[in-house]
Amino acid sequence: VLSQFLHFHLYEIIGITAALAEELFHKGEQLLMAGEVFNIKPLQLYAVTQQLRQGKPTCANGDARTDLGHILDFTCRLKYLKITGTGGPVGNSNIQEHLLPFDLSIFKSLHQIQINHCGAKLINGLTSSKHTLGTLSVQFSATSMMEVLVPEAYEFDQWEPEGASSNPVTAVIPTWRTLTTLDMSHNSIAQIDNSVKLMPKIEFLDLSHNDVPLVENLQHLYNLIHLDLSYNKLSTLEGIHTKIGNIKTLNLAGNHLERLSGLNKLYSLVNLDLSNNKVDQIDEIRNIGGLPCLEKLVLSNNPLSIIPDYRTKVLAQFGDRASEVCLDNTITTEKELDTVEVLKAIQKAKDVKYKMSNSDKKIPEDSKLSATSSKSNCSSLSVHPSSPSLPRPVSSSQEITHKKTAPVSNFSSSSLTPKSHTVTQRCPETPDSCSASQVSAPHLDFSDKSTHRMCLGYPEEGPDSLPDSLNTVTLPFTCMSYTTTNQDFVQHLSTLIAEAVGNVPLFSV
Repeated sequence: VLSQFLHFHLYEIIGITAALAEELFHKGEQLLMAGEVFNIKPLQLYAVTQQLRQGKPTCANGDARTDLGHILDFTCRLKYLKITGTGGPVGNSNIQEHLLPFDLSIFKSLHQIQINHCGAKLINGLTSSKHTLGTLSVQFSATSMMEVLVPEAYEFDQWEPEGASSNPVTAVIPTWRTLTTLDMSHNSIAQIDNSVKLMPKIEFLDLSHNDVPLVENLQHLYNLIHLDLSYNKLSTLEGIHTKIGNIKTLNLAGNHLERLSGLNKLYSLVNLDLSNNKVDQIDEIRNIGGLPCLEKLVLSNNPLSIIPDYRTKVLAQFGDRASEVCLDNTITTEKELDTVEVLKAIQKAKDVKYKMSNSDKKIPEDSKLSATSSKSNCSSLSVHPSSPSLPRPVSSSQEITHKKTAPVSNFSSSSLTPKSHTVTQRCPETPDSCSASQVSAPHLDFSDKSTHRMCLGYPEEGPDSLPDSLNTVTLPFTCMSYTTTNQDFVQHLSTLIAEAVGNVPLFSV
Protein backbone atom coordinates (compact mmCIF):
# COMPACT_ATOMS: atom_id res chain seq x y z
CA VAL A 1 0.00 0.00 0.00
CA LEU A 2 2.83 2.37 0.86
CA SER A 3 4.59 1.64 -2.45
CA GLN A 4 1.42 2.44 -4.30
CA PHE A 5 1.02 5.64 -2.32
CA LEU A 6 4.58 6.69 -3.13
CA HIS A 7 4.09 5.78 -6.85
CA PHE A 8 6.97 3.31 -6.82
CA HIS A 9 5.39 1.51 -9.79
CA LEU A 10 5.77 4.75 -11.78
CA TYR A 11 9.15 6.17 -10.77
CA GLU A 12 11.21 3.56 -8.88
CA ILE A 13 13.29 0.96 -10.74
CA ILE A 14 12.11 -2.17 -8.92
CA GLY A 15 8.50 -0.99 -8.86
CA ILE A 16 8.54 -0.21 -12.59
CA THR A 17 9.99 -3.61 -13.58
CA ALA A 18 7.63 -5.48 -11.25
CA ALA A 19 4.59 -3.74 -12.76
CA LEU A 20 5.80 -4.46 -16.31
CA ALA A 21 6.51 -8.12 -15.53
CA GLU A 22 3.04 -8.61 -14.07
CA GLU A 23 1.42 -7.02 -17.15
CA LEU A 24 3.31 -9.33 -19.47
CA PHE A 25 2.50 -12.32 -17.29
CA HIS A 26 -1.18 -11.75 -18.05
CA LYS A 27 -1.12 -10.35 -21.62
CA GLY A 28 2.24 -11.30 -23.08
CA GLU A 29 1.18 -14.44 -24.93
CA GLN A 30 -1.89 -12.77 -26.39
CA LEU A 31 0.23 -9.89 -27.73
CA LEU A 32 2.72 -12.26 -29.32
CA MET A 33 0.01 -14.40 -30.90
CA ALA A 34 -1.78 -11.38 -32.38
CA GLY A 35 1.45 -9.92 -33.78
CA GLU A 36 0.58 -6.51 -32.41
CA VAL A 37 2.94 -3.61 -31.82
CA PHE A 38 4.01 -3.40 -28.20
CA ASN A 39 4.33 0.11 -26.74
CA ILE A 40 6.93 0.74 -24.09
CA LYS A 41 8.38 3.88 -22.48
CA PRO A 42 12.06 4.84 -22.25
CA LEU A 43 11.71 4.93 -18.46
CA GLN A 44 10.57 1.29 -18.42
CA LEU A 45 13.48 0.23 -20.63
CA TYR A 46 15.84 2.19 -18.41
CA ALA A 47 14.49 0.37 -15.33
CA VAL A 48 14.89 -3.07 -16.94
CA THR A 49 18.44 -2.22 -18.05
CA GLN A 50 19.41 -1.08 -14.57
CA GLN A 51 17.77 -4.12 -12.96
CA LEU A 52 19.79 -6.47 -15.15
CA ARG A 53 23.03 -4.61 -14.43
CA GLN A 54 22.55 -4.81 -10.68
CA GLY A 55 22.55 -8.61 -10.69
CA LYS A 56 19.81 -8.87 -8.10
CA PRO A 57 17.27 -11.73 -7.92
CA THR A 58 14.74 -11.59 -10.72
CA CYS A 59 11.89 -11.81 -8.24
CA ALA A 60 12.60 -9.44 -5.37
CA ASN A 61 9.28 -9.62 -3.53
CA GLY A 62 8.64 -13.35 -3.92
CA ASP A 63 5.67 -12.90 -6.26
CA ALA A 64 6.10 -15.04 -9.39
CA ARG A 65 3.94 -12.69 -11.38
CA THR A 66 6.54 -9.93 -10.99
CA ASP A 67 9.50 -12.09 -11.99
CA LEU A 68 11.86 -10.34 -14.43
CA GLY A 69 11.93 -13.54 -16.47
CA HIS A 70 8.50 -12.74 -17.91
CA ILE A 71 9.97 -9.57 -19.43
CA LEU A 72 13.01 -11.33 -20.89
CA ASP A 73 10.92 -14.14 -22.38
CA PHE A 74 8.56 -11.65 -23.98
CA THR A 75 11.30 -9.40 -25.41
CA CYS A 76 13.12 -12.35 -26.96
CA ARG A 77 10.07 -13.22 -29.07
CA LEU A 78 8.64 -9.76 -29.77
CA LYS A 79 8.62 -8.65 -33.44
CA TYR A 80 7.04 -5.19 -33.38
CA LEU A 81 8.14 -2.55 -30.88
CA LYS A 82 7.35 1.13 -30.37
CA ILE A 83 9.30 3.27 -27.91
CA THR A 84 7.75 6.66 -27.20
CA GLY A 85 9.10 9.25 -24.81
CA THR A 86 7.26 12.23 -23.37
CA GLY A 87 9.63 14.95 -24.53
CA GLY A 88 9.49 16.46 -21.04
CA PRO A 89 9.19 15.54 -17.35
CA VAL A 90 7.45 12.26 -16.55
CA GLY A 91 4.26 12.88 -14.60
CA ASN A 92 4.91 14.93 -11.48
CA SER A 93 8.59 13.97 -11.35
CA ASN A 94 11.65 15.71 -12.69
CA ILE A 95 12.67 12.71 -14.82
CA GLN A 96 13.53 13.61 -18.43
CA GLU A 97 13.03 10.49 -20.53
CA HIS A 98 15.06 11.70 -23.49
CA LEU A 99 18.08 11.80 -21.18
CA LEU A 100 17.76 8.19 -20.02
CA PRO A 101 20.07 5.51 -21.49
CA PHE A 102 18.71 2.04 -22.19
CA ASP A 103 19.73 -1.21 -23.86
CA LEU A 104 17.80 -2.91 -26.67
CA SER A 105 19.96 -6.02 -26.88
CA ILE A 106 17.28 -7.96 -24.97
CA PHE A 107 15.15 -7.88 -28.13
CA LYS A 108 16.28 -10.76 -30.33
CA SER A 109 13.57 -11.07 -32.99
CA LEU A 110 12.57 -7.53 -33.91
CA HIS A 111 11.25 -6.98 -37.43
CA GLN A 112 10.06 -3.42 -36.87
CA ILE A 113 10.96 -0.77 -34.35
CA GLN A 114 9.83 2.83 -33.93
CA ILE A 115 11.66 5.25 -31.63
CA ASN A 116 10.25 8.69 -30.79
CA HIS A 117 11.48 11.43 -28.46
CA CYS A 118 14.52 9.58 -27.18
CA GLY A 119 18.23 10.36 -27.16
CA ALA A 120 19.68 8.38 -30.06
CA LYS A 121 23.19 8.64 -28.64
CA LEU A 122 21.98 7.03 -25.41
CA ILE A 123 20.44 3.98 -27.11
CA ASN A 124 22.56 0.84 -26.90
CA GLY A 125 22.08 -2.57 -28.43
CA LEU A 126 20.04 -1.52 -31.45
CA THR A 127 22.59 -3.02 -33.80
CA SER A 128 22.01 -6.45 -32.23
CA SER A 129 18.86 -6.63 -34.38
CA LYS A 130 20.72 -6.11 -37.68
CA HIS A 131 20.09 -9.66 -38.84
CA THR A 132 16.28 -9.47 -38.35
CA LEU A 133 15.18 -5.84 -38.54
CA GLY A 134 13.30 -4.87 -41.70
CA THR A 135 11.85 -1.47 -40.74
CA LEU A 136 13.51 1.15 -38.57
CA SER A 137 11.95 4.49 -37.63
CA VAL A 138 13.71 7.11 -35.51
CA GLN A 139 11.96 10.47 -35.06
CA PHE A 140 12.61 13.49 -32.85
CA SER A 141 15.68 11.72 -31.51
CA ALA A 142 18.78 11.99 -33.74
CA THR A 143 21.24 14.62 -34.90
CA SER A 144 22.97 12.37 -37.46
CA MET A 145 22.38 9.13 -39.30
CA MET A 146 25.62 7.67 -38.06
CA GLU A 147 24.66 7.74 -34.39
CA VAL A 148 21.76 5.40 -35.21
CA LEU A 149 23.20 3.19 -37.94
CA VAL A 150 26.84 2.99 -36.81
CA PRO A 151 27.07 3.99 -33.15
CA GLU A 152 30.35 2.11 -32.85
CA ALA A 153 31.92 4.22 -35.62
CA TYR A 154 32.73 6.96 -33.11
CA GLU A 155 35.21 4.57 -31.51
CA PHE A 156 37.27 4.08 -34.69
CA ASP A 157 39.18 6.38 -37.02
CA GLN A 158 38.47 4.24 -40.09
CA TRP A 159 35.75 1.74 -40.81
CA GLU A 160 34.22 -0.01 -43.78
CA PRO A 161 31.05 -2.05 -44.32
CA GLU A 162 31.47 -5.78 -44.13
CA GLY A 163 32.74 -7.14 -47.46
CA ALA A 164 33.13 -3.69 -49.04
CA SER A 165 36.91 -3.45 -49.16
CA SER A 166 39.95 -5.69 -48.98
CA ASN A 167 42.16 -2.85 -47.78
CA PRO A 168 43.19 -2.90 -44.13
CA VAL A 169 41.00 -0.66 -41.97
CA THR A 170 40.60 -0.07 -38.28
CA ALA A 171 37.17 -1.73 -38.10
CA VAL A 172 34.81 -3.76 -40.28
CA ILE A 173 31.17 -3.00 -39.49
CA PRO A 174 28.43 -5.59 -40.20
CA THR A 175 25.68 -4.35 -42.51
CA TRP A 176 21.95 -4.12 -41.90
CA ARG A 177 21.30 -7.17 -44.04
CA THR A 178 17.50 -7.20 -43.93
CA LEU A 179 16.69 -3.50 -43.49
CA THR A 180 14.48 -2.29 -46.37
CA THR A 181 12.75 0.74 -44.81
CA LEU A 182 14.36 3.57 -42.85
CA ASP A 183 12.41 6.54 -41.53
CA MET A 184 14.54 9.24 -39.94
CA SER A 185 12.17 12.13 -40.48
CA HIS A 186 11.66 14.97 -38.01
CA ASN A 187 15.21 14.99 -36.72
CA SER A 188 18.12 17.43 -36.89
CA ILE A 189 20.14 15.64 -39.56
CA ALA A 190 22.36 18.00 -41.55
CA GLN A 191 24.07 15.49 -43.86
CA ILE A 192 23.47 12.21 -45.63
CA ASP A 193 26.70 10.65 -44.38
CA ASN A 194 28.44 7.51 -45.56
CA SER A 195 26.73 5.37 -42.92
CA VAL A 196 24.08 4.68 -45.58
CA LYS A 197 26.57 2.25 -47.11
CA LEU A 198 25.58 -0.15 -44.34
CA MET A 199 22.04 -0.49 -45.78
CA PRO A 200 22.55 -2.25 -49.14
CA LYS A 201 18.96 -3.57 -49.26
CA ILE A 202 17.18 -0.31 -48.43
CA GLU A 203 14.18 0.49 -50.67
CA PHE A 204 12.32 3.22 -48.78
CA LEU A 205 14.18 6.13 -47.21
CA ASP A 206 12.43 9.01 -45.45
CA LEU A 207 14.61 11.97 -44.44
CA SER A 208 11.90 14.61 -44.49
CA HIS A 209 11.82 17.52 -42.05
CA ASN A 210 15.56 17.68 -41.51
CA ASP A 211 18.33 20.13 -42.45
CA VAL A 212 19.84 18.31 -45.44
CA PRO A 213 21.29 20.78 -48.02
CA LEU A 214 22.70 18.30 -50.53
CA VAL A 215 21.88 14.88 -51.99
CA GLU A 216 24.96 12.71 -51.51
CA ASN A 217 26.17 9.16 -50.79
CA LEU A 218 22.90 7.64 -52.04
CA GLN A 219 24.65 6.02 -55.01
CA HIS A 220 25.45 3.13 -52.66
CA LEU A 221 21.74 2.29 -52.33
CA TYR A 222 21.16 0.31 -55.51
CA ASN A 223 17.68 -0.86 -54.48
CA LEU A 224 16.32 2.54 -53.43
CA ILE A 225 12.99 3.27 -55.15
CA HIS A 226 11.27 5.66 -52.71
CA LEU A 227 12.98 8.77 -51.35
CA ASP A 228 11.42 11.51 -49.26
CA LEU A 229 13.57 14.64 -48.87
CA SER A 230 10.71 17.04 -48.31
CA TYR A 231 11.12 20.04 -46.06
CA ASN A 232 14.88 20.15 -46.03
CA LYS A 233 17.29 22.81 -47.31
CA LEU A 234 17.87 21.64 -50.87
CA SER A 235 18.55 24.40 -53.39
CA THR A 236 20.11 22.49 -56.29
CA LEU A 237 19.57 19.11 -57.96
CA GLU A 238 22.61 19.02 -60.25
CA GLY A 239 23.84 15.48 -60.82
CA ILE A 240 21.07 13.92 -58.75
CA HIS A 241 20.56 11.21 -61.39
CA THR A 242 24.00 9.83 -60.55
CA LYS A 243 22.88 9.29 -56.94
CA ILE A 244 19.32 7.98 -57.33
CA GLY A 245 19.11 6.74 -60.91
CA ASN A 246 16.55 3.99 -60.16
CA ILE A 247 14.15 6.07 -58.07
CA LYS A 248 10.40 5.76 -58.71
CA THR A 249 8.91 8.04 -56.06
CA LEU A 250 10.62 11.29 -55.13
CA ASN A 251 9.27 13.87 -52.69
CA LEU A 252 11.08 17.22 -52.77
CA ALA A 253 8.31 19.41 -51.38
CA GLY A 254 9.12 22.29 -49.08
CA ASN A 255 12.68 22.98 -50.21
CA HIS A 256 14.33 26.00 -51.87
CA LEU A 257 14.33 24.76 -55.47
CA GLU A 258 14.14 27.26 -58.33
CA ARG A 259 15.56 25.09 -61.13
CA LEU A 260 14.77 21.50 -62.09
CA SER A 261 17.73 20.84 -64.37
CA GLY A 262 18.95 17.79 -62.46
CA LEU A 263 15.75 15.79 -62.88
CA ASN A 264 15.84 15.28 -66.64
CA LYS A 265 17.60 11.89 -66.47
CA LEU A 266 15.48 10.18 -63.81
CA TYR A 267 13.90 7.91 -66.41
CA SER A 268 12.32 5.54 -63.85
CA LEU A 269 10.50 8.31 -61.97
CA VAL A 270 6.74 7.75 -61.59
CA ASN A 271 5.69 10.10 -58.77
CA LEU A 272 7.22 13.54 -58.18
CA ASP A 273 6.23 16.10 -55.56
CA LEU A 274 7.69 19.59 -56.01
CA SER A 275 5.10 21.55 -54.07
CA ASN A 276 6.03 24.47 -51.83
CA ASN A 277 9.24 25.33 -53.66
CA LYS A 278 10.35 28.43 -55.60
CA VAL A 279 9.89 27.33 -59.22
CA ASP A 280 8.65 30.36 -61.17
CA GLN A 281 9.28 29.51 -64.85
CA ILE A 282 7.13 27.24 -67.02
CA ASP A 283 10.24 26.46 -69.08
CA GLU A 284 11.67 24.57 -66.09
CA ILE A 285 9.00 21.92 -66.63
CA ARG A 286 10.82 20.91 -69.83
CA ASN A 287 13.37 19.18 -67.59
CA ILE A 288 10.73 16.69 -66.50
CA GLY A 289 8.46 16.79 -69.57
CA GLY A 290 10.51 14.10 -71.28
CA LEU A 291 10.46 11.59 -68.41
CA PRO A 292 8.79 8.52 -69.96
CA CYS A 293 7.28 7.02 -66.79
CA LEU A 294 6.12 10.10 -64.88
CA GLU A 295 2.43 9.82 -63.97
CA LYS A 296 1.89 12.00 -60.92
CA LEU A 297 3.25 15.53 -60.53
CA VAL A 298 2.58 18.03 -57.76
CA LEU A 299 3.56 21.68 -58.32
CA SER A 300 1.12 23.46 -56.03
CA ASN A 301 2.25 26.47 -54.00
CA ASN A 302 5.03 27.40 -56.39
CA PRO A 303 5.24 30.90 -57.93
CA LEU A 304 4.42 29.48 -61.37
CA SER A 305 1.09 28.10 -60.13
CA ILE A 306 -0.42 31.61 -60.31
CA ILE A 307 0.39 31.99 -64.02
CA PRO A 308 -2.79 32.16 -66.17
CA ASP A 309 -3.62 28.78 -67.73
CA TYR A 310 -0.90 27.27 -65.58
CA ARG A 311 -2.23 23.72 -65.80
CA THR A 312 -2.48 23.57 -69.59
CA LYS A 313 0.92 25.21 -70.05
CA VAL A 314 2.51 22.65 -67.74
CA LEU A 315 0.72 19.71 -69.36
CA ALA A 316 1.77 20.94 -72.82
CA GLN A 317 5.40 20.29 -71.83
CA PHE A 318 4.63 16.57 -71.76
CA GLY A 319 3.59 16.46 -75.42
CA ASP A 320 1.69 13.31 -76.35
CA ARG A 321 1.81 12.07 -72.75
CA ALA A 322 -0.25 14.96 -71.36
CA SER A 323 -3.29 12.74 -70.87
CA GLU A 324 -1.24 10.30 -68.77
CA VAL A 325 -0.06 12.87 -66.23
CA CYS A 326 -2.06 13.71 -63.10
CA LEU A 327 -1.17 17.27 -62.08
CA ASP A 328 -1.66 18.46 -58.49
CA ASN A 329 -3.75 15.41 -57.62
CA THR A 330 -6.36 16.44 -60.22
CA ILE A 331 -7.18 14.32 -63.26
CA THR A 332 -6.73 16.12 -66.56
CA THR A 333 -10.03 17.06 -68.25
CA GLU A 334 -10.91 16.80 -71.95
CA LYS A 335 -11.10 20.57 -72.21
CA GLU A 336 -7.58 20.90 -70.88
CA LEU A 337 -6.37 18.29 -73.34
CA ASP A 338 -7.93 20.24 -76.24
CA THR A 339 -6.18 23.39 -75.08
CA VAL A 340 -2.94 21.45 -74.81
CA GLU A 341 -3.28 20.35 -78.44
CA VAL A 342 -3.68 23.98 -79.52
CA LEU A 343 -0.61 25.00 -77.55
CA LYS A 344 1.36 22.15 -79.09
CA ALA A 345 0.35 23.26 -82.60
CA ILE A 346 1.39 26.84 -81.87
CA GLN A 347 4.72 25.68 -80.51
CA LYS A 348 5.27 23.45 -83.53
CA ALA A 349 4.64 26.40 -85.87
CA LYS A 350 7.11 28.50 -83.92
CA ASP A 351 9.73 25.78 -84.19
CA VAL A 352 9.25 25.50 -87.96
CA LYS A 353 9.51 29.27 -88.35
CA TYR A 354 12.65 29.31 -86.27
CA LYS A 355 14.25 26.59 -88.39
CA MET A 356 13.35 28.42 -91.61
CA SER A 357 14.81 31.62 -90.23
CA ASN A 358 18.05 29.85 -89.40
CA SER A 359 18.11 28.30 -92.88
CA ASP A 360 17.67 31.72 -94.55
CA LYS A 361 20.53 33.10 -92.51
CA LYS A 362 22.74 30.22 -93.48
CA ILE A 363 22.26 30.61 -97.27
CA PRO A 364 23.84 34.10 -97.54
CA GLU A 365 26.75 32.88 -95.46
CA ASP A 366 27.28 29.93 -97.82
CA SER A 367 27.07 32.27 -100.84
CA LYS A 368 29.61 34.57 -99.28
CA LEU A 369 31.98 31.68 -98.67
CA SER A 370 31.49 30.51 -102.29
CA ALA A 371 32.20 33.98 -103.65
CA THR A 372 35.33 34.21 -101.53
CA SER A 373 36.51 30.86 -102.88
CA SER A 374 35.88 31.94 -106.51
CA LYS A 375 37.74 35.17 -105.94
CA SER A 376 40.69 33.22 -104.58
CA ASN A 377 40.75 30.93 -107.64
CA CYS A 378 40.78 33.91 -110.01
CA SER A 379 43.18 36.03 -107.99
CA SER A 380 45.54 36.22 -110.98
CA LEU A 381 42.92 38.10 -113.03
CA SER A 382 44.07 41.72 -113.35
CA VAL A 383 41.55 44.43 -114.32
CA HIS A 384 42.61 47.96 -115.17
CA PRO A 385 39.56 50.12 -115.85
CA SER A 386 40.42 53.11 -118.04
CA SER A 387 37.21 53.99 -119.84
CA PRO A 388 33.71 54.12 -118.34
CA SER A 389 32.17 53.83 -121.80
CA LEU A 390 32.57 50.05 -121.99
CA PRO A 391 30.22 47.99 -119.77
CA ARG A 392 31.68 45.66 -117.13
CA PRO A 393 30.83 42.03 -117.91
CA VAL A 394 28.78 40.16 -115.38
CA SER A 395 30.77 36.92 -115.69
CA SER A 396 33.38 35.31 -117.89
CA SER A 397 31.26 32.91 -119.87
CA GLN A 398 33.46 32.78 -122.96
CA GLU A 399 35.73 29.79 -122.99
CA ILE A 400 38.67 29.04 -125.22
CA THR A 401 39.41 25.59 -126.62
CA HIS A 402 42.97 24.65 -127.54
CA LYS A 403 43.62 22.41 -130.51
CA LYS A 404 46.93 21.36 -131.99
CA THR A 405 47.51 23.61 -135.02
CA ALA A 406 50.38 25.40 -136.66
CA PRO A 407 52.16 28.00 -134.49
CA VAL A 408 50.85 31.51 -134.67
CA SER A 409 53.36 33.91 -136.22
CA ASN A 410 54.42 37.09 -134.54
CA PHE A 411 52.09 40.01 -134.86
CA SER A 412 51.78 43.37 -133.26
CA SER A 413 49.57 43.35 -130.19
CA SER A 414 48.99 47.04 -130.55
CA SER A 415 47.02 46.54 -133.74
CA LEU A 416 44.64 44.20 -131.96
CA THR A 417 44.24 45.91 -128.63
CA PRO A 418 41.86 48.81 -128.09
CA LYS A 419 42.76 51.31 -125.39
CA SER A 420 40.35 49.95 -122.85
CA HIS A 421 40.15 47.42 -120.04
CA THR A 422 42.73 44.73 -120.83
CA VAL A 423 43.56 41.31 -119.58
CA THR A 424 46.72 39.47 -120.48
CA GLN A 425 46.28 35.83 -121.44
CA ARG A 426 49.28 33.61 -121.66
CA CYS A 427 50.19 29.99 -122.29
CA PRO A 428 53.56 29.38 -120.62
CA GLU A 429 54.40 26.45 -122.87
CA THR A 430 56.63 26.12 -125.89
CA PRO A 431 55.44 27.58 -129.17
CA ASP A 432 54.63 24.09 -130.39
CA SER A 433 52.13 23.57 -127.62
CA CYS A 434 50.22 26.80 -128.24
CA SER A 435 47.45 27.14 -130.77
CA ALA A 436 44.91 29.59 -131.95
CA SER A 437 41.91 30.01 -129.72
CA GLN A 438 38.40 29.48 -130.74
CA VAL A 439 35.29 30.82 -129.00
CA SER A 440 32.91 28.04 -128.10
CA ALA A 441 30.16 27.37 -125.60
CA PRO A 442 29.45 26.28 -123.05
CA HIS A 443 32.53 24.44 -121.62
CA LEU A 444 36.32 24.45 -121.77
CA ASP A 445 37.66 21.42 -123.54
CA PHE A 446 41.23 20.53 -122.70
CA SER A 447 41.70 17.59 -125.02
CA ASP A 448 45.27 17.06 -123.89
CA LYS A 449 45.83 18.42 -120.41
CA SER A 450 49.43 17.32 -120.41
CA THR A 451 50.49 19.75 -123.13
CA HIS A 452 47.82 22.43 -123.48
CA ARG A 453 47.20 24.99 -120.75
CA MET A 454 45.62 28.41 -120.50
CA CYS A 455 46.45 30.91 -117.75
CA LEU A 456 45.26 34.38 -116.89
CA GLY A 457 47.66 36.87 -115.39
CA TYR A 458 51.25 36.12 -114.49
CA PRO A 459 53.06 33.02 -115.74
CA GLU A 460 54.19 30.27 -113.42
CA GLU A 461 57.77 31.60 -113.43
CA GLY A 462 56.57 34.52 -111.27
CA PRO A 463 55.13 37.98 -111.63
CA ASP A 464 58.49 39.44 -112.65
CA SER A 465 58.79 37.32 -115.81
CA LEU A 466 58.06 39.14 -119.08
CA PRO A 467 55.62 37.52 -121.54
CA ASP A 468 57.11 36.75 -124.94
CA SER A 469 55.36 38.08 -127.99
CA LEU A 470 54.88 34.68 -129.56
CA ASN A 471 52.76 33.24 -126.76
CA THR A 472 50.94 36.33 -125.56
CA VAL A 473 47.67 37.75 -126.86
CA THR A 474 46.30 40.88 -125.24
CA LEU A 475 42.50 41.13 -125.39
CA PRO A 476 40.11 43.82 -124.26
CA PHE A 477 38.37 42.91 -121.01
CA THR A 478 34.97 43.17 -122.68
CA CYS A 479 35.95 40.37 -125.03
CA MET A 480 36.23 37.98 -122.12
CA SER A 481 32.44 37.71 -122.12
CA TYR A 482 30.13 37.43 -125.07
CA THR A 483 27.62 40.27 -125.01
CA THR A 484 25.73 42.29 -127.59
CA THR A 485 28.01 45.25 -126.91
CA ASN A 486 31.21 43.53 -128.04
CA GLN A 487 29.86 41.34 -130.85
CA ASP A 488 31.05 43.69 -133.63
CA PHE A 489 34.43 44.06 -132.04
CA VAL A 490 34.90 40.29 -131.81
CA GLN A 491 34.10 39.91 -135.49
CA HIS A 492 36.54 42.69 -136.35
CA LEU A 493 39.17 41.09 -134.15
CA SER A 494 38.69 37.73 -135.85
CA THR A 495 39.23 39.34 -139.25
CA LEU A 496 42.44 41.04 -138.11
CA ILE A 497 43.82 37.82 -136.68
CA ALA A 498 42.92 35.94 -139.87
CA GLU A 499 44.77 38.50 -141.99
CA ALA A 500 47.78 38.34 -139.68
CA VAL A 501 48.21 34.57 -139.76
CA GLY A 502 46.97 34.08 -143.30
CA ASN A 503 44.51 31.45 -142.26
CA VAL A 504 40.81 31.02 -141.80
CA PRO A 505 39.21 33.06 -139.02
CA LEU A 506 39.99 31.53 -135.64
CA PHE A 507 37.12 33.23 -133.82
CA SER A 508 33.53 32.77 -134.74
CA VAL A 509 30.45 34.06 -133.00
